[in-house]
Amino acid sequence: MLCYCKSKKEFSECCEPYLIGEKKVSSPLELMRSRYSAYVLGDGHYIVNSAAKEARYEDDIALIEEYARSVKWLGLEIVKAQKDIVEFKAYYEDNNGVHVQHERSNFIFEDDTWLYKDGKLFNSKIERNILCPCQSGKKYKKCCQKTS
Repeated sequence: MLCYCKSKKEFSECCEPYLIGEKKVSSPLELMRSRYSAYVLGDGHYIVNSAAKEARYEDDIALIEEYARSVKWLGLEIVKAQKDIVEFKAYYEDNNGVHVQHERSNFIFEDDTWLYKDGKLFNSKIERNILCPCQSGKKYKKCCQKTS
């Protein structure tokens, strides 16, 4: 099975080793991809444990898991990855249609591993002429945008 993060690698060779604790992430990009896969799988423990200590709240696990299960995750697009910043767009569908979460995330190297520190959300819309995130093969304007 291909990985949820859209790396075109097998899940077992991409994000799964990080999610099950067999391997440590070696870059912010790997962490970003694995966190996306954790959201797809509803793994709130991984999301919380891969956050910086000051942003780690055990009470958030149930909320994260509830949110992750309330949407259908459609795909991850890496916009830009540099030293300790990853900008991405995560596409998802809920009862109100298809949406994009566009964020520039900051990461820190702490306790010999990369961790999510914080992020800045952008008020972005899905571009009309991209391939639809629902993976129909049609352009967004001819697919899910018509139903939104």
